[in-house]
Amino acid sequence: MHDELRKAVCDANIQLWRERLVIFSWGNVSGIDRSSGVVAIKPSGVAYEALTPDKIVLLDPDGNIIEGPLKPSSDTPTHLELYRNFKSVGGICHTHSPNATMWAQACREIPCFGTTHADYYYGPVPVTEVMTKEQIESDYELNTGRVIVRRFAGLDPMEVPGVLVANHGPFAWGRDAAAAVESTMVLEQVAATALGTITINPEQGPISEALLDKHYLRKHGKNAYYGQRSPGEQ
Repeated sequence: MHDELRKAVCDANIQLWRERLVIFSWGNVSGIDRSSGVVAIKPSGVAYEALTPDKIVLLDPDGNIIEGPLKPSSDTPTHLELYRNFKSVGGICHTHSPNATMWAQACREIPCFGTTHADYYYGPVPVTEVMTKEQIESDYELNTGRVIVRRFAGLDPMEVPGVLVANHGPFAWGRDAAAAVESTMVLEQVAATALGTITINPEQGPISEALLDKHYLRKHGKNAYYGQRSPGEQ
């Protein structure tokens, strides 16, 4: 049942480890089959080198286990809340990658300083509000999802495919599990280059709106011209 989804999610989790975005069992990737409402996610606490598709946990939208011998990731309620609210998202990734986590721990958004950032993120990478004692002590993981959703009021999650949870770390997403890992890799890279930028010049301001638009829109949207056309396109 849902073998392709399980394999895709397993492969995406292993790629996190191979790209050195995680150590030990820190982090997780999930994917969703929107047609059936089935979510596949990494099992809690399982090392990446021991991960196989049969260990990936299948869940319904309420978090009930459909199939799988292991407990799902402790971050499952966060993933499910994002899937409920971000309807275009098909895969979600959470890590504690060093550079993005430094910005999250500093409770600072990542400004868009240049075109590397603008190619993937249409503006700053936002940071959430700091969670309250009540939010932490009751339904912590669900409330993590809720603060992310609140932060994206007025934002398109596919134009800004990632967020920094204050004092915690990054979540990123995409059309599927593999794309969520790509978003995570890009987020870590722009976090590193932004950190270097303010180290060299603490007074550096953000990219101009004209240059942001040029670089983001040439890769995304109806008038994009970057890359090759798909077979059959004119």
